[in-house]
Amino acid sequence: MEIGIALPQYGTHAQAARIAGFARDAEHAGFDSLWVGDRSLTPVAPSDIYPGHTPENPYPPEYRTFLDPLTVLTVAATATHRARLGTSTLNAPWYPPLLLARTLTSLDQVSGGRLDAGFGIGWLRDEYTAVNADFGRRGERLDEILDVLQGIWTEEEFGHEGTHWRIPRAHVGLRPVQRPHPPVYLGGFSPAAMRRVGRRADGWVGAVLPAAALAGLWAVARQAAEDAGRDPDALRRNLRFNAKPGTSYEEIAAVLAGIRETGADSCFVDLQQCVREPDEALELGIKVLDLVRAG
Repeated sequence: MEIGIALPQYGTHAQAARIAGFARDAEHAGFDSLWVGDRSLTPVAPSDIYPGHTPENPYPPEYRTFLDPLTVLTVAATATHRARLGTSTLNAPWYPPLLLARTLTSLDQVSGGRLDAGFGIGWLRDEYTAVNADFGRRGERLDEILDVLQGIWTEEEFGHEGTHWRIPRAHVGLRPVQRPHPPVYLGGFSPAAMRRVGRRADGWVGAVLPAAALAGLWAVARQAAEDAGRDPDALRRNLRFNAKPGTSYEEIAAVLAGIRETGADSCFVDLQQCVREPDEALELGIKVLDLVRAG
């Protein structure tokens, strides 16, 4: 199983000057991948509560400070040579697909073909209000975005007439390094989300859950792939583990060892809610990496 780590991006870890050094040192330590997430808004009176939280504590307080994910990945790309660069997840329906395609293609070029594009649809209606997008049609918007990305990445000339976007037919000169395109992973935990993974994606960007829940969700994706005439064995599972404050490196390593037993292809640790400084996160992460690899 490949092991990754989240880059300094939010809360007390949102320190732009530390991104390059953290990425370089993490790659040198042996991490296989570097990851970012996507938050655009932390409302004073939120429309929705983050899973596992309460009205008094509606979302992790660290989310109040959040660096742009693709900027962070670009900095990391220029400081590294081997590690994969992933988004878990980029909330695709917030972005115009033409501009999203340009940015992602440019990032794949800057990184020498190391981008893993993970997309989700989010959970907070206020964020959709702020970017003038329809929360109720976010799945539909994601499907259309995937159509646009596929076309721009693979066709010499491309145009699009859809429900949400119209793109005049144009020449496409910018191409990703990875062919036919960077791997596309989709997030989500509903049956509909997992069926979309099976039909349309190269795999899933999920989170660490009980083994039975992971198996059930993965079975839905595999069946959808088979129903669509795709090879279910080609799908990859990339899982995130958000460590809570005070969690020891032995406890984190035990979680990752358990995930490895499920057959997941990749798991990355997000330590930005566990410790307060990027240096602490990297030191803790390296201890986890060494212990898991030793086992």
